[in-house]
Amino acid sequence: MSRRIVVALLTPPAWAPPGVPPEAWREALAEDVVDLIAALAAADAGIAVASADRALADSLAWPSMSRFSMETSSVTAALVAATEAGYDQAAVIAGDAPDLPGLLVGKLLQPLTTRRAGVAPAHNGGLLGVSSRLPLPEWFPQIDLDKGTPDDLRGAAPRRAQVAVTPGWHRLRGPDDLRRLDPGLDGWDNTRLLLGG
Repeated sequence: MSRRIVVALLTPPAWAPPGVPPEAWREALAEDVVDLIAALAAADAGIAVASADRALADSLAWPSMSRFSMETSSVTAALVAATEAGYDQAAVIAGDAPDLPGLLVGKLLQPLTTRRAGVAPAHNGGLLGVSSRLPLPEWFPQIDLDKGTPDDLRGAAPRRAQVAVTPGWHRLRGPDDLRRLDPGLDGWDNTRLLLGG
């Protein structure tokens, strides 16, 4: 059976709501994403951060959770770290999707039984996450979750069909994104608390 891991890539958000300290906003988003992946049954959970943010990863990690610190935090660096930790499959998701349903994370991993990689778009631009069998294929490009598109990965593959496009979700990267949050969804407690319940 393949060893699988879902890694939350915790990069600093580009935006915080008015009146909310940026560091508190980052921690709330990150904690909600980390709690989500920690509860997944089909994969281990991990956190990837730049070396300077190791204390953040340590403060959020559950006891059995892998922590990867890198010179520069990136999708590729996180996937390489997962390879070095002995995993056969990995998904890397953005750290600013606090209300992401766990089912969609599973859909990012599911295609890896028959495809080489998977990619989930963010509904408001960029990417939600990327998955790959490990070790990474030589053609795997550097992926930017903030600016990337599914075609960045599909276009790099020898055959586009080797990369599955899975259902997307929204990320919180600007004031207009707050309206996408669904109060009826379970989870995202820390983000909800910062936004006033």
